[in-house]
Amino acid sequence: MNSADTLLLVDDESDLLTGLARTILAEIPCEVHTASSAEAALSILKQEPIDLVVTDIRMPGMDGLSLLRKIRKNDPLVSVIFMTGYGTIETAVSAIREGAYDFIPKPFKNETLLHTIRKGLERNRLVRENQRLARMVCPTVPGLVGQSAPMRLVSEKIRMLARTDVTVLISGETGTGKELAARALHETSPRRGGPMITVNCPAIPESMLESELFGYTKGAFTGAVKDRQGYFAAAEGGTLFLDEIGDLPLGLQAKLLRVLQEKEIHPLGSDQARRVDVRILAATHQNLEKKAEAGTFRADLFYRLNVASLRMPSLREIREDLPLLVDHFLEKIACHLRMEKKLASPALLREFMEAPWPGNARELENTLMGLCALTEKKELGPRSPECPPPPCPEPAIEEVQIPDLSFPYQEAKERVIARFTQKYLDHLLRSTAGNISQAARVSGIQRQSLQKILRRHHMDAELYR
Repeated sequence: MNSADTLLLVDDESDLLTGLARTILAEIPCEVHTASSAEAALSILKQEPIDLVVTDIRMPGMDGLSLLRKIRKNDPLVSVIFMTGYGTIETAVSAIREGAYDFIPKPFKNETLLHTIRKGLERNRLVRENQRLARMVCPTVPGLVGQSAPMRLVSEKIRMLARTDVTVLISGETGTGKELAARALHETSPRRGGPMITVNCPAIPESMLESELFGYTKGAFTGAVKDRQGYFAAAEGGTLFLDEIGDLPLGLQAKLLRVLQEKEIHPLGSDQARRVDVRILAATHQNLEKKAEAGTFRADLFYRLNVASLRMPSLREIREDLPLLVDHFLEKIACHLRMEKKLASPALLREFMEAPWPGNARELENTLMGLCALTEKKELGPRSPECPPPPCPEPAIEEVQIPDLSFPYQEAKERVIARFTQKYLDHLLRSTAGNISQAARVSGIQRQSLQKILRRHHMDAELYR
């Protein structure tokens, strides 16, 4: 226990107060104040910083329930525990609904009292720490949460890159906030008054991607009944964010390279080039340098995109930021679900600190969303052991079968990769019963990217359900 913890005991029986104070001081290192009435308790609360109030419900004058309401009005962070006789259990339950932390039925054992007080003090420290962390969110980089060394480095890089117009390649595992970083770059740059257009490359069918990016003229193809501007034109004066750029087809990579070099686009069906004033930001969870070495991504485009690089750290690298992220997401979830903000218990935070988080911050947010939706309690306890997170599939490692050596190297390599991918996807869909969202979380592949890969390999998740 923190020696700075302060406790206020409230009861109209002076002998009980003295005995309780002596018992608590002997076992818990904290400062104990006593009050023989609710009015006296309020007077102490105005003068002293109190962490936990332990009070009787039935007292002459103001009762414990009225005291609770005044405490919560003055300082909603103070934890309140009620001591209740047999006839006031129902009242104590009502007090819990009004924000009391817990109640102890009389007569109680000292062990029960001490255990409940320890939990109350721990809860109070957690609540106040969450509030302190919430005030530490960097005000100069909108949307980013964290005070760890890796996150401070990200914030500083964004602050410096925002002043320039250079192309930035944002890398990092899925769920680390690459789009959030791109938006922060845009919103802190001189281009913030212009649009920011986000393009999820794998989510658009390959046959449509060129026309979506560069636009088209009337009659350019069947169904083109009028001119249409593409994403580049729509982002004029602002920022174009190309998410999962690693999935861009090779043919389009050459056209994108020309745009980056010449700062002009050619809409489909037009022989006229159009100048564009757009800043390009790109993101990927893949290693583009290795893809370039393997010939599946143009090396010249990689160098054009990687003028400046920004790597988003995984949640495993910034575990010290986890309490701050939890508090941030709970605030966001409360607004989204239109409910009172919930609190994470110390036990849940300990569990979170030990979790592997393959889906990073996105997985953390979704986990909290589910916990908030499935409990009416204000404090979120540890996850139920009956519902553990889905295990990662562990496909058997087989010896790689090299195709006939009459195949050229590149073709042989593609055949081996295709065979591995087919087996991996089959194992993945079997282990998740065809649930695409769960398969995406387990594999670490973005949902839209996974669907595209499945279509490419002619696999239907419905057949696994």
